[in-house]
Amino acid sequence: MAYIDVFNLKPEHIVEVAEGEFWIKTIRQKTNTPVIVPLLPKALHIIEKYSKHPQALAEGKVLPVMSNQKLNGYLKDIADICGITKPLTFHIARHTFATTVTLTNGVPIETISRMLGHKKLSTTQINLQ
Repeated sequence: MAYIDVFNLKPEHIVEVAEGEFWIKTIRQKTNTPVIVPLLPKALHIIEKYSKHPQALAEGKVLPVMSNQKLNGYLKDIADICGITKPLTFHIARHTFATTVTLTNGVPIETISRMLGHKKLSTTQINLQ
């Protein structure tokens, strides 16, 4: 998801589609397109971990989210500590999800495009190159 979509994520966007199977169902702010993403166990664990966080509760959100600049600053620090030379940003994580988690696990590009909230398949194709 894009930073702004995570920032805006509210509890009502987490939907149980089958017993114990949860998905994020929301509208992408940039394109105003539906986003439907399955929540993997690690993501569910993180959501549960922060479910009672005072900031998240006060703002009516799923997660306590700092500014994009601050978050990217911390990611840069982590990259430096780990010896990662490639820029590490929230946006890069979105592309990593699209390639590492989905594409390499056989998820069709049309499905990836819908999960990313792209209006056109060509946008997804460009981002995956």
